[in-house]
Amino acid sequence: MTTAISTPAISTPAGTTMWLRNPMAVHLGRDIDPTRAAGGIVVDKQSGTIVELVPTGGEPSGGAQSVAEVVDASAHVITPGLINTHHHFYQTLTRAWAPVADLPLFGWLTNLYPVWARLTPKALELATTVAMAELLESGCTTAADHHYLFPTGMDDAIDIQVEVTRKLGLRAMLTRGSMSLGERDGGLPPQQTVQDADVILADSRRLVEAYHERGAGAQVQIGFAPCSPFSVTTELMRESAILAEELDVRLHTHLAETLDEEEFCRERFGLRTVDYLESVGWLTDRSWLAHGVHFDDEEITRLGEAGASVAHCPTSNMRLASGIARAVELEDAGVNVGLGVDGSASNDASNLIREVRQALYIQRLRYGSEDVTCARVLDWATRGSAAALGRDDIGGIEVGKQADLAMFRLDGLAFSGSHDPIPALVLCGAEKADRVMVAGQWRVLDGNAIGSDNLPLDKEALIADHQEEARKLVAG
Repeated sequence: MTTAISTPAISTPAGTTMWLRNPMAVHLGRDIDPTRAAGGIVVDKQSGTIVELVPTGGEPSGGAQSVAEVVDASAHVITPGLINTHHHFYQTLTRAWAPVADLPLFGWLTNLYPVWARLTPKALELATTVAMAELLESGCTTAADHHYLFPTGMDDAIDIQVEVTRKLGLRAMLTRGSMSLGERDGGLPPQQTVQDADVILADSRRLVEAYHERGAGAQVQIGFAPCSPFSVTTELMRESAILAEELDVRLHTHLAETLDEEEFCRERFGLRTVDYLESVGWLTDRSWLAHGVHFDDEEITRLGEAGASVAHCPTSNMRLASGIARAVELEDAGVNVGLGVDGSASNDASNLIREVRQALYIQRLRYGSEDVTCARVLDWATRGSAAALGRDDIGGIEVGKQADLAMFRLDGLAFSGSHDPIPALVLCGAEKADRVMVAGQWRVLDGNAIGSDNLPLDKEALIADHQEEARKLVAG
């Protein structure tokens, strides 16, 4: 029998602590004794960190009177804040569009590129707000976005996203994406959606210097994200890797998503995708790769040896019939495996707790139920995703880590008759968090995202404005 161990408290100023008392269950990790925090979690709202784990039947080390606020968590399952490693926020404007509803990736893209080329600053602001609010309400506290569209008038796209991030209070890895290889030169994107490499690299440097935060508790970080092998030049891939090394930021791209992409790389470069990745200086622990569906055994080994990471996006891979990523083998080989919802035009949702369930089921089809447990996929959405983004201050419930927490209720009809809270959270299909905390501050209360005024977002007005922009974008 495992003995519960009390985690020592960190000394904190009086009046700044909150005790989330006696939760129904806590997910600390698949191999960690949950009784270590069965009595609750003490957070310091001023520092935004976890300062004590309270074991079963216990109280904070200074007694219940030593904390400024007590929250009854007995109706909640608490997990680390979920972390989304791959998204395209702007795509909330083109969800469930009939002309692409039944197409695979390349046909889906070629039909949508002309629509996306009409993106405006107002549309992006609304799309980002909708995506972030939806993510927050699903228990997500950190999100990586891959924005690679910079048509005329959209030079400040990432700046717009920074502003929305700060208003809603979640953490974001905002990547300066790019497309430099248009149809004229053998790429997939139309010419009006591509930029010159010099423009891309100069803006990438500007964004890092303006916004990139370092160290524990960073809210906004910048990464470099040339879109894909079929939309950027080899030169831009190399130069992005060199600049990322100079500025010490992370690298992101789509890779091995479909067999069409594999064929493109063979025809254009004479290389498979991982060989191409290595040829441009990307086979490193600085890189995290979206999808990674079509890696062979040798490539999985090489990715693990390099310390690379993969963002597994199960819903998108199913929606576009791309295939099933070899997530278990990737993780076993040393690759950091995180989860991503992917764009809301290939997922049609920005719901990360739903993605946990999708990952469980699609991976069980490949590996069986014993190797793909509820706890393992929750770890992908938390610890694995944090590692993919190069962070060790989030993704876990431990003393000293950031107080990023998601609290889910299991009291609806969908959970009636369930017996064990952690399996119920995944198997019964949780859809929304009841409360979400980022850096010790509530960002979701009673299932509603909180705005910069600390009031619930006016979602009715947001939806109306967003819908109008979506209609205009599609209509042209």
